[in-house]
Amino acid sequence: MKRFFLSLFSFLFLAFGVEPLHAELGKPNILLILVDDLKPALGCYGDTVAKTPNIDALAARGMRFDLAYCNQAVCAPSRFTLMLGSHSTSTGLYGLGSQLRDLVPDAVTMPQYFAMHGYRTESLGKVFHIGHGNEGDPQSFSIPHFKDKVIEYLDPASTDGGKLTREEALFSNQKLGQIKSLPRGAAFEAPVVDDEGYADGRVAEETIKRLRAARERREKQGSSFFIAVGFVRPHLPFSAPKKYWDLYAPAKLPMPVNEKPPSGAPMVAGKRGGEITAYKPVPENGEINDDLKRQLIHGYYASMSFVDAQIGKVMDELDRLGLSDNTIVVLWGDHGFHLGDLGVWTKHTNYEQANRIPLIISAPGITKPNTVTRQLAESVDIFPTLAEAADLPAPAGPQAINGLSLVPVLRDPKARVRDHAFHAYPRKKLGRAIRTEHYRMVEWKKPGAPANTAEYELYDYQSDPHEEENIATKQVQVLADLKAILEKYPSPKGERKRASPKKNKVLAP
Repeated sequence: MKRFFLSLFSFLFLAFGVEPLHAELGKPNILLILVDDLKPALGCYGDTVAKTPNIDALAARGMRFDLAYCNQAVCAPSRFTLMLGSHSTSTGLYGLGSQLRDLVPDAVTMPQYFAMHGYRTESLGKVFHIGHGNEGDPQSFSIPHFKDKVIEYLDPASTDGGKLTREEALFSNQKLGQIKSLPRGAAFEAPVVDDEGYADGRVAEETIKRLRAARERREKQGSSFFIAVGFVRPHLPFSAPKKYWDLYAPAKLPMPVNEKPPSGAPMVAGKRGGEITAYKPVPENGEINDDLKRQLIHGYYASMSFVDAQIGKVMDELDRLGLSDNTIVVLWGDHGFHLGDLGVWTKHTNYEQANRIPLIISAPGITKPNTVTRQLAESVDIFPTLAEAADLPAPAGPQAINGLSLVPVLRDPKARVRDHAFHAYPRKKLGRAIRTEHYRMVEWKKPGAPANTAEYELYDYQSDPHEEENIATKQVQVLADLKAILEKYPSPKGERKRASPKKNKVLAP
């Protein structure tokens, strides 16, 4: 009888051209869309070159955060911060090979928390980092993870005739002790293939199947879903169907404005080479000429448009199934990406381009369409935000919960719950950063080392948006004020890595 009335309810809504809410069937669903290496180079963020109509449409449904930041600009740790609501400085999970259950064995991850409250939790694509000796966290989800490739080529010329490349080996946990003996794969390719030829197309296709099954379960059982879907482009290699490359005229692509390191910056803060040199034809010394710069930037934008199309397919299906009005959708980039600015490529820094991320939240009944906020936000905030938006108790760990709920901001874009964002990156010293709307201060110091061993950076984003000068010695009072904020944070846990076989040190999440 209940099913009869539900069917009648659905028919009446459809007869008038409106999809059913099914709100009476339980708590709101969660669709968490994760995109690897996605910076806010999107139409909805003001990039006039980017072709991202589907992400732009998602932003129009809800709220866009203009000042959102990851908590560590490298893949595995960034995803741990998202799923735990904890800074890497609270957990010690700084590395690509860091094992969650070795370091925080009793942690309750975000999907685990939702499962405790009756949700069916699923994951597809790149959610937790798998590779570099890391196997992700299978116990976070109700059913086995749907895994696909991160490093993928279709053209045999990209892999020296089909050989296992360095990055393929790292991301599939093969030959980790022999990485340098393997060939480099191509930095980009553009074959004429269907979207499903690459992993992101297959992940979108599977996500659509999962949404259909979820709709059926919701109708029959009243169950709610938590689905985390991870897309891998625009992570290197920039492998995307040719039709997405064809969206862009190379001569019109934005080139880096400032390719020099900030004057006065400490040596520890900079980066040269690294992940980008794992791909041919990038010279292994990291010196990239103008033609190659343009090709790489073209590949990034093409890959971004490819992913945008996959997100569009998923959102279209969510609408078609009548699930949109009771599904909270979050789009999150795991970190930013340098495209030659400061002379840096990829991520792994404490600078703006590596740490600023896109964050879009559409929460029916909470967010209003087409809203924008300059509230500073962190990845760790998403866990407590989704818990409150779903009317669940605030998460309490047992791991440290460093995030704050952004629900007041979702209701009112002028509301404020924090006055700064925090992020960190480990090198020979640990760089801990405080980012306000106006400034960023970075302290570089080994955990536990004397205060007088610290080196500092300070940037003024109103007068110096491209980070051309470190003004730490010129703005003494501003530096002191931001240092006082940092001093309120707990002492950072030292970097702890799982004992593992000898492997390549190249950071390539």
